[in-house]
Amino acid sequence: MRFAAVVAAAVLAAGSAGAAPKPVARDAKVWAAAEKAQAAQLRLLEEVVNIDSGTGDVEGGRRVAAVLVPRLEALGMTIEKVPAEAPDLPENIVATLKGTGKGRILLIGHLDTVFGPGTTARWPYAVKGDRVTGPGVGDEKGGVVGGITAIQILKDLGFRDFKQIVFLIESSEERGSPGTRKLIDRLLADADVELNLEPGDAPDVITVWRKGSTVLEIAVKGRAAHAGVAPQEGRNAAEELINQLKATHPFPKAGDGTTLNLTILDAGTRNNIIPEDARATLSLRVREKAEVDRVIGALEASAAKPTIPDTRVTVGQQTSYPPLPNNAATDALADRAEAIYAGLGLKLGRGGNGGASESALANEAGVPALDGLGPVGGDFHSDKEWIDLKSVTPRLYLLTKLIMDVGRNPPARIK
Repeated sequence: MRFAAVVAAAVLAAGSAGAAPKPVARDAKVWAAAEKAQAAQLRLLEEVVNIDSGTGDVEGGRRVAAVLVPRLEALGMTIEKVPAEAPDLPENIVATLKGTGKGRILLIGHLDTVFGPGTTARWPYAVKGDRVTGPGVGDEKGGVVGGITAIQILKDLGFRDFKQIVFLIESSEERGSPGTRKLIDRLLADADVELNLEPGDAPDVITVWRKGSTVLEIAVKGRAAHAGVAPQEGRNAAEELINQLKATHPFPKAGDGTTLNLTILDAGTRNNIIPEDARATLSLRVREKAEVDRVIGALEASAAKPTIPDTRVTVGQQTSYPPLPNNAATDALADRAEAIYAGLGLKLGRGGNGGASESALANEAGVPALDGLGPVGGDFHSDKEWIDLKSVTPRLYLLTKLIMDVGRNPPARIK
């Protein structure tokens, strides 16, 4: 998950502690199939990028699903459209393909973006040199299309050495998956591994850790009054909110550790009324879960002592993601990915960032998870969002081969 205010902190590493994994020789058939698939892959990407599907855009999400579902059905996958667990969200898509092997693979991607209605009209999909741009092209329609294309390659090659591939395309990730939590828990209970299709970070990095994401709200209740006739009768909620926000100042705005950033302010209704209500939304990102309690504790301590008499301050918390910590199970999957990539003569970096994702939920459920398997990109959640065209085929090859690998040899669940 990548919010507009997020600070991505990609930390490159040569690999996990110890010797680099031995390269896996390039699979000529898979590579040829990945190269051949690129034109159709990009056509499908263009089609879905040019559909507005910001979180909460029910019609837009359903239009994207209407494009994707027939392609999944054509691959022999059974489709379950699961109603969202929160209001005003489109259905989630669960596509399942049965095989003949051992590994139970859960792919997760999301069709929702952070962009509002009308965005594609002024900023459609475009290819500019080695960059493909458009709303949600990287986060994460490029990854979703890559997942579909990888399954197409497996079908074309007759590869069925997996017990099942379950592809969850969810509809509310950009808000912390409030419409999908129970569904994710159900799917993780029947999975050996989770592969997440969030974009890779530049220059060519997979994600082995992520910060947890929590949305906090400071709300102030004051008292309205005429701003000219009797302002003294009012209790200015906006001014109290400004004072309360001083409690956020000790926390860093950027860096690899805890960050707390103001993202939304709302106060007042008319110029001649003392504001009765004021709210601030804050994006909290943490490497350790205990940090959430520490930050909330500081805000609540300030809220208990309003600076303007007769105002009331409350601190609230919305659905959040836990952190994905560095862990041995993810490192072992990264070893496999690095070895596959090395067979192409390419080096795969490892890193992390402040954007949360479903992989943290997988890790907490004891399911080994690897993230950042979509095409490489950047400037997410902005009107400069892009993916690197040169990364599309290598990343498709990596995803396809990794599915084959964990299908044959699934990792043990985390104890």
